[in-house]
Amino acid sequence: MESKTPLSPHIQIYRWHISSLVSICHRITGIINIIVISLICIWASLLLFGESNYENINSFLNSLIGKFIVLGIAWSFSFQILSEIRHLIMDLGYGFELKTTKITGLIVIFGSILFTIIFYLIGKNFF
Repeated sequence: MESKTPLSPHIQIYRWHISSLVSICHRITGIINIIVISLICIWASLLLFGESNYENINSFLNSLIGKFIVLGIAWSFSFQILSEIRHLIMDLGYGFELKTTKITGLIVIFGSILFTIIFYLIGKNFF
């Protein structure tokens, strides 16, 4: 006889928290960062095949779409770093209170946006 109750919470009844959002984004940015690091290595290795290959990618990265992608990559790396720091603190046994997890989750989200803006301003030589 089959039970009609679900084995695990389904998305219709599960209440989202900041920690859920940060956890999912942490996994997604981890995958994105691995792909980006691989692409950076390929881009740098294109120097072995001549400067023209390197210049094609460099001109793409200087386009509007390329700059948007670079900004997204800067956000991805800053989010991942802040989330890793949060996980490290939690691995040490701190920050498991509900209020603390909400605060640290918001710090990760807004801190990554702030760091992305700072990186952009540094890139534009404003600092």
